[in-house]
Amino acid sequence: MNNIILDQTFTNHDFSNQKIPGAEYDNCSFVNCDFTEANLSVVLFLECTFIDCNFTKVMMKQASFRDACVFENCKLLGANFSSCNAFMFSVEFKACVLDYASFYGFELKNILFAKSKLIGVDFTEATITGSVFNNCDLSTAIFDQTNAEKVDFRTAINFDIDPTKNRLKKATFSKDNMKGLLKQFDLIIE
Repeated sequence: MNNIILDQTFTNHDFSNQKIPGAEYDNCSFVNCDFTEANLSVVLFLECTFIDCNFTKVMMKQASFRDACVFENCKLLGANFSSCNAFMFSVEFKACVLDYASFYGFELKNILFAKSKLIGVDFTEATITGSVFNNCDLSTAIFDQTNAEKVDFRTAINFDIDPTKNRLKKATFSKDNMKGLLKQFDLIIE
């Protein structure tokens, strides 16, 4: 990777169905860009911001997101983050739609998910320690053999997490969302 792109703003670009050349994007902003079915393989994003972008079915094999890349109001339907480069992976998701995205077996520590929809997201065998799900909808999200220690679920809704199949040490929940922890025990909570 020898192409470095610094401090640029890309607005209304259509990258859909294209292979984005292997490059390093440093402190760049992408606003209202379409990455639908684009190939971001081996691209490095450092401290980049993505606002109102569409990443539906994007390919991210060994793509790198470092130094707190921020996705704001983005659509990431079916995005497979488990194929990204895990080294120094650092992102935030704010008001995003991540439905059916996959973090299968991926390590994403201390990640902020805020006001986002994560319907059907796969966290199987992922390490999400220290992450925060602030006002997120986790309907049908899959937690199986997930390390969710120290995760903040206090304002998350619609999750179903089996504490016998996941690591939840020091994870925080509110008394209002405890039902999502006890569903598999077939208890009646009033």
